[in-house]
Amino acid sequence: MNIFVAKLDYGVDSDDLRNIFEEYGAVVSSNVITDQYSGKSRGFGFVEMSDQDEAQTAIKNLNNADVQGRSIVVKEAEKENGTSVLLQDGKQKK
Repeated sequence: MNIFVAKLDYGVDSDDLRNIFEEYGAVVSSNVITDQYSGKSRGFGFVEMSDQDEAQTAIKNLNNADVQGRSIVVKEAEKENGTSVLLQDGKQKK
């Protein structure tokens, strides 16, 4: 399951995001989206978990949780025409 995570502190990187979600199960991938020019975080990212139950538990427990002083938003990533809006290289589909 692809999970969308928003309102991240700009200091949170992909490894931090993986560590947060690994408390709830196996993480296939984690990616904090960065600005293509500055390389700085855009404050949101995606996590992919292979087990649906673990992913649902993570969403339930982490939505509105405090992470580095910010209340984050966690929900199932929306799909576009049956495919994820996140491309393999971590960039959003336009």
